[in-house]
Amino acid sequence: MKMKKLLFSILLFALTVSSFLLPLSLAKGALFNFASSSSSSSSSDFDKCINTSHARHLLEDDVIRTQTSVDLAKGYMTNADLEKAIKQFGQRCSNISRIYSIGKSVHGFPLWVIEISDKPGEEETEPAFKYIGNVHGDEPVGRELLIYLANWLCDNYLTDPLATLIVENVHLHILPSMNPDGYSLRKRGNANEVDLNRDFPDQFFPLNYNEDSRQPETRAIINWAKDIRFTASATLHGGALVANYPWDGTKDRSTSYFGCPDDETFQFMASIYSHSHYNMSTSKEFPGGITNGASWYPIYGGMQDWNYIHAGCFELTLEVSDNKWPNAAELPIIWRYNKMSLLNLVASLVKTGLHGRIYSSHDGRPLPGIISITGINYTVRAGKTFADYHRLLAPKDKYEVVATMPGYKSKNTTIWLDEGAVSLDFVLDPEFTVKGSVLQNDYDCNCNNKRTLEFVHFLGGFHLELYLIFIATLGFLCLLLLRRGKLKFSTQRLSPVAKRTAVV
Repeated sequence: MKMKKLLFSILLFALTVSSFLLPLSLAKGALFNFASSSSSSSSSDFDKCINTSHARHLLEDDVIRTQTSVDLAKGYMTNADLEKAIKQFGQRCSNISRIYSIGKSVHGFPLWVIEISDKPGEEETEPAFKYIGNVHGDEPVGRELLIYLANWLCDNYLTDPLATLIVENVHLHILPSMNPDGYSLRKRGNANEVDLNRDFPDQFFPLNYNEDSRQPETRAIINWAKDIRFTASATLHGGALVANYPWDGTKDRSTSYFGCPDDETFQFMASIYSHSHYNMSTSKEFPGGITNGASWYPIYGGMQDWNYIHAGCFELTLEVSDNKWPNAAELPIIWRYNKMSLLNLVASLVKTGLHGRIYSSHDGRPLPGIISITGINYTVRAGKTFADYHRLLAPKDKYEVVATMPGYKSKNTTIWLDEGAVSLDFVLDPEFTVKGSVLQNDYDCNCNNKRTLEFVHFLGGFHLELYLIFIATLGFLCLLLLRRGKLKFSTQRLSPVAKRTAVV
């Protein structure tokens, strides 16, 4: 009886010490996280300086500067008009659309988005495409064209094959104005006079890596791309007539052709837009009506390169009118010139390229694996819910496609890709240990393992020495207890025949 009381006392002592050490561990973790976040932030003065010094001004028009605000805006939608048009569209076409906001501008104007799909707001195994207009405040044609586009799709759904194809097979997201403040001020930059197409993290130079220094419009786009897995996108600009593709800059800031890993695919996408346009492909300045950004003029901190690198999204920069701010009476003509280009670029997501899903042969469940193409240093990740992937590729004789997933054996196959799309599903076999048990999938959620890892990290903290002392003390007390009861135990112990333990 005394022995039981002593053991109970030791256990109570252990629980008491543990309850004291746990808050210390949590406090240490919080301090570490705060220190990490503090060290990661830095002054934005250097970023702002570089961003200003390397601002790229496309075909600056002195005539525009001499025009009055009334002359520029005559016939164009105001921000209030645009908001009203978007909401009216949502009511008129509620069966195939959803209206939502991804954030607000510096002056608090909502960044309204129109989603067009036969199942708006639902996650499906369909590619997503986004159009963005009015990135620069003094280039308003894009916002007008995108409203034209939305209304045309609504009016022609179920009567026009192309409209029906897009609505039923693509989730199209349209942001008519990324820079409503710049538009109202008749300026290129936003309300803080920052060029939004120089405000994204850059791959070559340390621009805009301080998240707190980015403009609210930029942060809204970045968060939007995190929420929705866009396959491709395009931004509408003005001041030239050409389809621009990555890279937009060079390592040495030189003006020279610098293609990304998917250079052929981007040329193919740009050509779809250019050759569908009324006269873009006949350009004398840009052969075929397309251009590599860096060979035209390099920019840094651009949205186009950021999308390809960080969002897995193939983006084009479309210059849709020679004049940045043409007379509003020309807008219907500009729409007719760009209509088929805008439609065909979206439709190309399902009419070309490689599409499929990744499954496990063990239980048939979807696997959010990775698709890579031999010879192209770029990967596409499948979706987490349905494990669907959409890999844009230029038509070619053949490609070797590889599907990988941690915990599973990779598989590869060769496809022949002509002008049409190819559907290709992968079924991956789990890897096995020596004993034949399936390795744990890195993407599975195992709460017991998670708690075990948390406990291990807890033990590995700064108080490890205290635990060692505590354990040693318990061991010493137990040793004394055993020595004290040794005689009593020896007189009561039986001597049965020893059991054999077999290991199979």
